This record gives sequence, structure tokens and C-alpha cells, in this order.
Amino acid sequence: MSNLVFRFATIQGQNIHWFLKRNCSVSPAQLAWVYLSLCVVSLGIGAVFWFQGATLVMPFAWVELLVVGVSFRVYARHATDGEKISLQGAQLVVELESAGKLERAEFNREWVRVEPRTGDRSLIEVSGQGRTVQVGRYVRPELRPALAREIRMALRGA
Repeated sequence: MSNLVFRFATIQGQNIHWFLKRNCSVSPAQLAWVYLSLCVVSLGIGAVFWFQGATLVMPFAWVELLVVGVSFRVYARHATDGEKISLQGAQLVVELESAGKLERAEFNREWVRVEPRTGDRSLIEVSGQGRTVQVGRYVRPELRPALAREIRMALRGA
């Protein structure tokens, strides 16, 4: 296995792992700090206007923070989405995480098929033993065939 060269995978001992993650510029923790600082600034400005007699500024500040908070929460729920594909001995394990929900499928490596679906921008279909999982959401469409070839190569050469 050590003579195989992988573009997308990492090798740890006898196991091969593909970690395909969403490209996010801000982590959920960083987003929380941004939101907290936005709250402090917005409510501080609203308080200044409140004490000067402009009482309608504060309710609009609260509405603004509520809308921004909801949108940040939606973003943060999907910031850690990803796909993990692992070749562990005789098993190919596929784990898909979306909005905190984990879907796991295990395939016998001798019975699994890895094929790009029809169409240029389609996902990679991993199937076997009556189960089918689609992977490659976080890989550019033009690189998906290369990822599928790499997984098939690992299945044959491991």
C-alpha cells in the first residue's frame, strides 16, 4: 500500500481516509464571537439613542440581531458538514455529516462499486449489498472522476 500515491487521501498505518469537508472561511466559534461583538455594538448604539429619546431604535436593533442570529445559526449548522470515506481492512466505511446528523454505511470492499453517476456535475455513487450512498459534494465537479478512480485504486491495491 505504501507505493500508492493519493491526491485526496491520507494513509494511517493500513487504513486510508478521505476527508471531504465544506470550504468555510469562518468556524462556528469564530462566528459566535463575531455575533457577540455585533450584539454589544448594536445594543450599545441602541441604548444611546434610547436614552436620548429615540425609543424606536432599540426594538429595531433587537429585530436586526434576531434576524442576523438566525442566519448565523443556519450557517453554523452546516459549517462542519463533510464526508469521511475510510478503507479499513476489508471494509469501506462512508460517513456523511449534514447539520449535525451522521449517516454511516459500511461496504465489503470486494462487493462495492464506485462509479460517477451520469452527467458531468453528478456525484460519485458508492453501492454494494443493496445500499447506495452518494459522495463528492465537497469536491469540485471536474475532480470527482479523479476521486472515484482513486477510491477504486485503493480498493484494488489495498
